[in-house]
Amino acid sequence: MGENDFGHLERLVSELDSRGLHARVVRTQSGRAFVRVINPNATSLAENVTCRAQAAPSCPDWYYWWSWGERMHTAEDPAGAATKVARVLAAVGE
Repeated sequence: MGENDFGHLERLVSELDSRGLHARVVRTQSGRAFVRVINPNATSLAENVTCRAQAAPSCPDWYYWWSWGERMHTAEDPAGAATKVARVLAAVGE
């Protein structure tokens, strides 16, 4: 795992925490890392977010990715990514 993706994950955790979500960077045994996010008001609402470079060589930018493999948001804007995650994990009435 490169330090670049770890730094992006740490910045995302900070933004998610400021929105009232519980978030932490988790390292797997293989060395890959992701952010585990949980809505404390509805703990069944959770998501794992990864960060990696765009696969296309012509576009080497870093992105956050949903657990199902869809590109979510540019890693240069962790606040925007946190807003998207918060919207997806919002409980009814929040």
